[in-house]
Amino acid sequence: MDNMMRGAGGVGLFCRDWGSGRPVVFVASWSLPSDSWSYQMLALNEGGYRTVAFDRRGHGRSGDPGGAYDFDTLADDLAAVLDQLDLHGAILVGHSMGCNEIVRYLSRHGSARVAGAVLLATMTPFVLKTADNPDGIDAAWFEHFRREQLMRDFPGWIDENMEPFVHAQTPAGIKDWVKQMALGASLQALVECNRALVQTDFRAELGDVDVPVLVIAGDRDASAPLDLTARATVRLLPDARLKVYEGAPHGMFITHQAEVNRDLLEFADAIAQNRATTHTGA
Repeated sequence: MDNMMRGAGGVGLFCRDWGSGRPVVFVASWSLPSDSWSYQMLALNEGGYRTVAFDRRGHGRSGDPGGAYDFDTLADDLAAVLDQLDLHGAILVGHSMGCNEIVRYLSRHGSARVAGAVLLATMTPFVLKTADNPDGIDAAWFEHFRREQLMRDFPGWIDENMEPFVHAQTPAGIKDWVKQMALGASLQALVECNRALVQTDFRAELGDVDVPVLVIAGDRDASAPLDLTARATVRLLPDARLKVYEGAPHGMFITHQAEVNRDLLEFADAIAQNRATTHTGA
């Protein structure tokens, strides 16, 4: 079932909602809409879960407000979806930038509606090089990307960077699908989201996350270097486990679809079993 939710400031958020059961809510990466989660949503749906995903503002079929792409507002959009669907005990699943939105949601809104989270190819905790983050990436690199690539020839940049986002052996049809999804996003939204992603430091708030977290990373991820992102994130989370996929790039939900789907189901089942045991006092 398709719905239009109302996000922060009244922005329309396109939302897909499949099935019934315990809810699993998916938050997509920078440039991609809810469609990108189709194969994970279907696998979890077949496993007995209600699967929900929405298009970030400025992406897919959601509204293009021309601003307000800070993480507080994006977290408020996620909160609006959970509240309007009245979801409880949800598993939040994010990819890339979507992981940052989940962390900000949990630190800003708390975990009353959430039982656990899965972060795939996370961009947390902080990717920018600063005096207290010397292993980060230089600001000039991101500025060059925005000015000379994103703002000049986004389709060309996608073609040049489809690999290493996915593997060379990824079917051409899948690559075309990813490109068309990305081209559906507002270019202004992409620029502003990239600025927010680069400039926002999540190190302090990761310690406030009070639900179990599974972090999945690839050791061939060129966008989210393993030591800078996933390993640093797990060290800061109170209750987290890291799983590294050998040979996986940033788009592991595509290239390692079977492994991702299996791990999502196992994590969701474990959370459900733990909650059932806790509630029965067994």
